[in-house]
Order: sequence, then C-alpha cells, then structure tokens
Amino acid sequence: MAAAFTRILRERQPDPAGRSWVYVPYDQLTDEIGPLAAADPVTVGIVLIESTAKAARRPYHRQKLALIIANLRQFALEQAARGVAVRHVVTAGSYADALAPLAAELGPLRCMTPAERELRGDLAPLRRSGALEFVPHAGWLTTTAQFEASHPDGAPWRMDRFYRHVRRDSGILMRGSKPEGGKFSFDAANRRPWRGEPPAPELPTFRPDEVTAEVLELIEREFGDHPGQLDGASLPATARDAAELWRWARASCLREFGPFQDAMAAASSSLFHTRISALLHLHRLLPAAVVADVLELDLPIASREGFVRQVLGWREFVRHVHAATDGFRRVDCDHLGASRPLPPAFWGERSGLACLDRVVADVWREGYGHHITRLMVLANIATLLDVSPRELTDWFWVAYADAFDWVVEPNVLGMGTFAVGDVMTTKPYVAGSAYVDRMSDYCGSCAFDPKKTCPLRALYWAFLERHRERLADNPRLAVPLASAAKRSAAQRAGDAAVFEAVASVLAAGRELALPH
Repeated sequence: MAAAFTRILRERQPDPAGRSWVYVPYDQLTDEIGPLAAADPVTVGIVLIESTAKAARRPYHRQKLALIIANLRQFALEQAARGVAVRHVVTAGSYADALAPLAAELGPLRCMTPAERELRGDLAPLRRSGALEFVPHAGWLTTTAQFEASHPDGAPWRMDRFYRHVRRDSGILMRGSKPEGGKFSFDAANRRPWRGEPPAPELPTFRPDEVTAEVLELIEREFGDHPGQLDGASLPATARDAAELWRWARASCLREFGPFQDAMAAASSSLFHTRISALLHLHRLLPAAVVADVLELDLPIASREGFVRQVLGWREFVRHVHAATDGFRRVDCDHLGASRPLPPAFWGERSGLACLDRVVADVWREGYGHHITRLMVLANIATLLDVSPRELTDWFWVAYADAFDWVVEPNVLGMGTFAVGDVMTTKPYVAGSAYVDRMSDYCGSCAFDPKKTCPLRALYWAFLERHRERLADNPRLAVPLASAAKRSAAQRAGDAAVFEAVASVLAAGRELALPH
C-alpha cells in the first residue's frame, strides 16, 4: 500500500480536464527540459508508470529499486504541487501495456526519446501506432551529428577524439582555439594514490519522509529476496535532496577530485567522487547544469577538466557508441572468447583477495563504487579469469544504482572486458597486483603479498599468454607481450596452473589461501 503517497497526490491533484499529456519515463524526472519545460503547468498532465515486471526482471540491488521508485513518486508530488495533473499507474505488465489504454483515453502522448534501448523497444508498438510521439531527448549534451563528425569514417571510435571535437565545437574549457591550461586532458595528473590526506569527506545523509518510507517498506515487502542493503539515510529522493547532494559535492569533493580520481581506499568507497551519477541518469540533476556549475567554480584545472571529461566526454561517448551499435548487437562481443561463469565472490562469498572482497562488500552495501574500482578491480579480475563478459555486464546492471543499458553495456562489454575488441577502446584494461598495490591500500589487509604471493601477478601473465594470438597486433600491448615472452617455460606453466587453480577455487565459491 502507498497510503501516504496516494493521499498527498490526491490532495495536490489539480483538475486534469483539457490538458495535453506527456509520458515521463523513470529516468526523465525533470521539468527543466523537454515538453514539461515548454508547457504552462496548468495546461499539461504527466503519466508516470511503475512496472513491477521491470523491477523483477533482474535481481536489482534493493537500494537501486528504492532510489528509482522513490524519486518517481516524489517527482509526481512535486509536479502536482506546480499545478501539473498527474496520472500515476502501477502495473504488473510492460510499460506499453500500461500506456496503451491511457493514450486511448487521454489522446496521443508525447515523450522525450527514452535513453534506454530496452524501454524504446517496449514502447515501439505505441510509437508506430501514433499513440506515443517521441521528441528529442533534451538531456544530452551532444548530438549524433557531433559524434559522427568526430569519426567521419565510423568505428573504431575513440573517446579522446570525440571529446576534443566537442570541446572545440562547444567552446567549453577553451581559450579561442586552445584548450584551457594548454591540454585537452589532464588525466596524467589525476593518478595520485590516497594515503589518508586530505581527509575523505563524510557522506551526506537524508531523512526519508513518509512517502520515501513507504517505498522502503515496499522494497522490503515485494523485493526482499533481491540482494543489497537498503539504507534510507543514503537515499536522495526529492528535488531538495538532489540539490543538497550536489551542494555537498561542490563543497567537499571537487577540489581534490582531479588528483585522486583513480585512487582506491578501504575507508571510503568514493573518496572525492561526487556520487551524483545515478541522479544524473535520472535527470534529478541535469548534466548541462552540473557542467556549468563546475566551470564557474574556482578549482584547479586538473579537477575542473577531469569532471568535465567524465560528463561531457565519457558519458556522452558511451551513449553514442551504444546507439551506433544498437546496444552492441551489430558488433562481435566475443573478441577474447571468455565464457567462464561469474564466481560467487561477486555475490558476496569471500574470495580471499582483499581488493575483490572489499569492493564487492561496498557495492552490496551501497549500490555504488567509483570507476576505478569497477574497472581495475572487478572488471580486471573477471577478465583475467575469462569470465563471460555478458554475465559480468548483467551483474553490473543489477548491482549498481547508476547502471542502465546505455551506460553499463559500453562500460563493461567495451572497456571493462575488451569483449568488443578495439571498437571503442585501444586495449584490454588488465593489470596485476602492482597496480592495485600502488593505487589502493587494500593489499595491507590481504593474506597475499602483492610482490610475492598475490595470484593477480600470475593471472596477468597467464592472460597475456593465453590470448597472445588475439592481442599480438595491438601496439599498446607490444611491451607487456614482449615481457611475457621472456618468461621461462616453467614460469609460463606456473602461471597457467595458477589460473586454473584460482578459477576452480573461486568457481566453487571457496576462499583462496596461501599454501601450507
């Protein structure tokens, strides 16, 4: 039951007669862009759909479900308070099934083109019949024309080429024809490990109101068998909460974000990352607005450019690649032939590797992890173990609050596992224990010595040897492949044996341990 939400919505509900109607998907929760921004609130109505079938389609993290549903309901109440009429529907079926009778009753609905391919596919019959009209999604910062102009010959696509093109085209962080600070990217300056100073900021907390509390109860009742912890105090649900999170991020994170954005620490899953990605994807915070805010802040150029690169560069790049490949259906997603099942360690069983166990625990506690823990711990270890890229992608999709198809599939299939080859990245992002030891403090609490006994070292060499034929033509791997070739036959045999042993132990859900 949603007694409080239903009561408040009824109290605020204006007269719905004589209005034009807009369908607002779960990830377009804003009135600052699109059809809602262009309309007088008293002349428009919105349709919002909660689909229990969508929520149950995958074992989504409970915090993720709570975040989406709570924000949708709070958005409904906020719009009703503005004078917008609201039709809120809960359905056990698809979005199209719920919208079809509403379109027949209210007339054709308008909708900004959904970001998710999955939702576009669901709604395609309504669009073809004229019951639903798509208008351009106004939340994106770049256009398909810009993406194509940056790569006139098509794939392979490269983020840096796209990013430079967009920077020149938009004038963002430019001084005439030159990039501010003399370089387009300060990535090389953004790789400092964190050793406790400056202190990591304390995360903001939120007080769930009665509407959000009902959503938390709903998740416990209907989706209690889903994984992940549920924490109302870390759940930004209202427009005010979103604004507060962004105020906190600007004040507490962004100055140090640049130099420490690749650092990892057991004490903090985010360090100086802003944690706004989920709210950006829901459009509770607008990408254009956060970029504009950062451009106005007095920040070191490495931090300002580093943030802009994540939002204007990578975020936009991956959604264009996803669209251009039809969700990677037009490319080979089996470049390395990896097919082993995802180890139970990713679902919370102990692996014995402190880095993996720490990051997995963070994810199931928070539904969050920053991009380096995702890439260089989770995806790296899965890739070294020849885990199925599709299975890993689906795990990321359910585990992270900010994972939607247009962002998770490029990040994992494209970058994290190199499953699509060089379509959008130049090499596999794999590493042994030296990287984890250099960029984190995880190794200090591990039973394995990163310089002597950590199995990631052997897994790295075994990976290069196992996939040598597929990787031989990659110029960025020439040096590591040459180093791998210098290992003796006994060393290579040992590496392969470690791979088989580690893969076997983890596949069985057991914990790795030093030999007696």
